[in-house]
Amino acid sequence: MTITASPSASSATRLVVPLPWGLRSPAVARRIAVRWLEAAECARTADAVLVVSELVTNAVRHTRGPCLLTLTEDGGSLDIAVTDHSEEMPDIHPPAGVDQRGFGLEIMRHLGDSIRVVPRIGGKTVHVALQVRTPAHDRRRPP
Repeated sequence: MTITASPSASSATRLVVPLPWGLRSPAVARRIAVRWLEAAECARTADAVLVVSELVTNAVRHTRGPCLLTLTEDGGSLDIAVTDHSEEMPDIHPPAGVDQRGFGLEIMRHLGDSIRVVPRIGGKTVHVALQVRTPAHDRRRPP
């Protein structure tokens, strides 16, 4: 697990956690995310942890390799990202009523301000952005 604080030019903080492929990875990701978000006094911890759980669960369900969870808080915005080793792109805008699958994406669409998928050779990264305000963030800003 890596926790970084960017140089003073940016107030971003980041958590990077490599997760092995396995049925326990979503639970591990939830526990780690809760601790990090609570330490940052994130106002939307429950929403963020649900998004983390859904993203990691999708990586476990639809791939056969490890994934990388990255949480980045910057200026009242939280980027939740999971990188996996599948080049198959999720359909983040499926037609309504066509399939019983995709409930996780629907949850993320409801909670998140945006969802984007960034393809890369050998995989992809799915990002969900949440608007958050943290007391710690407010203390870093001059009045």
